[in-house]
Amino acid sequence: MTAKNNKQAILVCSGDLRPAANLNCWPMQQKMEEMLQSAFQQLGWEVKRAHGYNAEKGHGFIDYQHEGIKVFRNIDRSAPLIVAESVWQYSHHVLAGLIAHQGPILVVANWDGTYPGLVGALNLTGSLTKAEVDYSFLWSKDFTDEFFMEKLAEWTEKGTITHDYSHVRPFEIGALASEDRVLAENFAQKIVQDRIVMGVFDEGCMGMFNAIVPDALIHKLGIFKERLSQSTLYAKMLTVSDTDAEGVLEWMQGKGMQFDWGQDGETELTREQTIEQCKMYVAALRLADEFGCDTIGIQYQQGLKELVPASDLVEGLLNNTVRPPVYNEKGQELYPGKALPHFNEVDECAGIDGYVTYHLWNALGLDGDNTLHDLRYGEEYMINGVPEFVWVFLISGAAPASHFIGGYQGADSLRQPAMFFKKGGGTLRGISRPGNIVWSRVYIENNELFCDIGTGRVVELPAEETNRRWNLTDKQWPIMHGVLDGVSRDQMMAKHKANHIQVVYVDGDFDVKRAAAIKAAAIQSLGIKVNYCGIH
Repeated sequence: MTAKNNKQAILVCSGDLRPAANLNCWPMQQKMEEMLQSAFQQLGWEVKRAHGYNAEKGHGFIDYQHEGIKVFRNIDRSAPLIVAESVWQYSHHVLAGLIAHQGPILVVANWDGTYPGLVGALNLTGSLTKAEVDYSFLWSKDFTDEFFMEKLAEWTEKGTITHDYSHVRPFEIGALASEDRVLAENFAQKIVQDRIVMGVFDEGCMGMFNAIVPDALIHKLGIFKERLSQSTLYAKMLTVSDTDAEGVLEWMQGKGMQFDWGQDGETELTREQTIEQCKMYVAALRLADEFGCDTIGIQYQQGLKELVPASDLVEGLLNNTVRPPVYNEKGQELYPGKALPHFNEVDECAGIDGYVTYHLWNALGLDGDNTLHDLRYGEEYMINGVPEFVWVFLISGAAPASHFIGGYQGADSLRQPAMFFKKGGGTLRGISRPGNIVWSRVYIENNELFCDIGTGRVVELPAEETNRRWNLTDKQWPIMHGVLDGVSRDQMMAKHKANHIQVVYVDGDFDVKRAAAIKAAAIQSLGIKVNYCGIH
């Protein structure tokens, strides 16, 4: 497909691999594309779709890698190209074509929390950054605002967009107090010397190319992958007794956690689903112990989703220092008194960050329980009479109960949405407590590991506002109301190279900027290049 003139762009859209998700989300994609068409028309441009609506499937998404390859075979590689995303998408569906494309590429996301469109677009841009593909990126609620139209005009005129990166500066380790620098350097040196094992239950979850760290890069950090199969996890689950699973459930209930059980497993969470999740929790710890893993990641979405309920409850438990005890066949408790850092969706970049953060925070005398979240959505909200941009950090799994108001007593488990999780299973849901945080993201650019680090705080919003934001997104998932220091919404979107953001609390009197600096120094001492974002 060749552009008719120099004012025509070709459009593609990558979708989910799960048919139910594509069917449910298709009307949102149509609405987004109509608004995008209008924006381009105002600039005298025409947008032409490279692939049509598939009546048999009931949607017009590219939903397989081989389908994407076929679509791109018919696209002029020099044509201006738009990737329009309003839903969660699998980046590998279009990555092969985008890597080979020679014309200007514009990734566009709709600013809407209904479906994870922003999350999908951020994953794609992170994947393109890792693949060393030039692209531009834009986002908008209705594609009429001044910011969007000015940047869109820039892309149509120049084939590229300039964003504001004034909040970013390279971290300088020399600015640290000598005792903090020595602590960070010694911490990093110990990891490199001792070596750690990262248990990976299958790589490449949901097409997240950006989440796979090449061995040559991760080995330099002293981290080595133990490649495990999800079929091994399933097989181990079959060996876990009902008694052991009931013990895990009783422990959670004893802590005050609530379960939203019903009778219809097709649409409701059932007790049987929760028991299966408890078996997965036990199996994960026993396999981690068997293979000597210091951190693990379960893919779940591919393979396991056809067999068992979701892994999300398991992930949240693993990331909590205080969690149900699990024993091996000899009666020995596994990882006693510790979390086993888990990286949701096998995001190995988050796995590096999660392991380092947990153990570094413990060395500082802080609670190291940490998690990743999706950058799902956000809106301005008046806090103490001041308008603040409050992010909706939201993730289906991995959030520990220690992050929630009330801990386990403030946590509940709701069934995952049926269109994404056919076998059901519950989350570990709660509202994150107010406090200071350090946020970060490890990513790959120019075949090197980088890490962006900043500070922020979690704010408590009124119950009605929290529920409104939950209802705009996924009310089954744990939520964090995040405010980032010195980083605007548009700066964050332009610079962040991933769908995930890592967060950890800095409690008590410990200075949050000092904690961020020590973490930056430790990560840089591992050999990862660090950027400070919003910290002055």
